[in-house]
Amino acid sequence: MTTFTRRSLLSASALAVLGSAACNGTAVQKADQSASAQASATIGLTYIPNIQFAPFYWAADKGLFGQQGVAVSLRHHGASEGLFTALGAGQEEFVIAGADEVLQANAEGLDLVTVAGYYQTYPVVLIVPEASPIKALKDLEGHSIGVPGEYGESWFGLQLALRNAKLSRKDVSVKSIGYTQQAALATGKVDAIVGFRNNDVVQFAQAGVKVRQIPLGDEIPLVSSSIVTTRKLVQDQPDLVRSVCRAIVQGVQAVVADPSAAVATSSAHIPGLTAAEAQTRARATLEATIPLWKGPEVVPRLELDADRFVAMEAFMRSAGLLTKKVDAAKAVDTSVLS
Repeated sequence: MTTFTRRSLLSASALAVLGSAACNGTAVQKADQSASAQASATIGLTYIPNIQFAPFYWAADKGLFGQQGVAVSLRHHGASEGLFTALGAGQEEFVIAGADEVLQANAEGLDLVTVAGYYQTYPVVLIVPEASPIKALKDLEGHSIGVPGEYGESWFGLQLALRNAKLSRKDVSVKSIGYTQQAALATGKVDAIVGFRNNDVVQFAQAGVKVRQIPLGDEIPLVSSSIVTTRKLVQDQPDLVRSVCRAIVQGVQAVVADPSAAVATSSAHIPGLTAAEAQTRARATLEATIPLWKGPEVVPRLELDADRFVAMEAFMRSAGLLTKKVDAAKAVDTSVLS
């Protein structure tokens, strides 16, 4: 799977259709619509059905959204759909996306707010063959590094890795390889790739390819997958925002507590997951994702740190990842889960 945060943030075409209908043929999963629900919301899941969305499937199927007084629809994005297109068009109330991507979107004129975390640990790492002479970030000098393209969290992660290694782009050879990381690294097309610890690393292991992970550094200011909405919704319907986020937190906690049950629940949402081999693969991905949800916590709470957003904005601007200065304080609301 291509991790759901790895897509181009906003193309010109996506910005142009913010007021239009979303792509035809996008699947919308109706769930948890009790007669007593006081409000409704559509949550955008920005990739095809996948076990990484297990907390949403759990919250929908187990009635957690309904218990909070909300009827929720889960909507998986189409392959060519912009990350924030449906949110901007009012066809989604929430979307799961990188908080770093939110800053980019706001720099381009959108007014989005991160209202809860999802991944508490940044999932991006450098991946090298087990026998590689690259042991630390500083060893990247003179080597080739593969990325899907110059966008998204793989690209952000590479910029952070180079900064922490005190290297510039001139010191390495960056190659855009699309989503062919496994083949590119296994065949020696590149010396290292930027990938996701709960996706690429898992796929290498399942293919029998021995690799090592190299962290991006000791301090990572970037904030990955989070729960995102519009400022208007935060202002107009704060109770709805709070209720949805509480149910998502409960879903994450339930999945972390019982991964086997989470795989079983997700099988109703993910085509082919009833097969034993598919469940084994999904369980491996889930086990690699649980540490991302938990971060340093025993029980994940998904609370946000406003100071981290300030540090993220400063880094992204210094790395040329933002077209202009963004008010980081306005891009996050820490009160929703406080």
